[in-house]
Amino acid sequence: MREKVEAVLESIRPQLQADGGNVELIDVSEDGVVKVKLTGSCGGCPFAMLTLKAGIERVLKQEVPGVKAVEAVGLTTR
Repeated sequence: MREKVEAVLESIRPQLQADGGNVELIDVSEDGVVKVKLTGSCGGCPFAMLTLKAGIERVLKQEVPGVKAVEAVGLTTR
């Protein structure tokens, strides 16, 4: 599952990079929880949770069977 998650993240990475951000895959648990770290301008953006849930999580759940949730590691919103 980790390889599929990484491939999907690679496909959405250009949108994040266009705004000066990025996403780093930290872990994929056996129970389907994906942990990511938002970096660059995404790391401290007030809309980071929206990007995480409405963007990254939605796409991962749609594209990778077994993904139950996406959690941010080290997210500090202003």
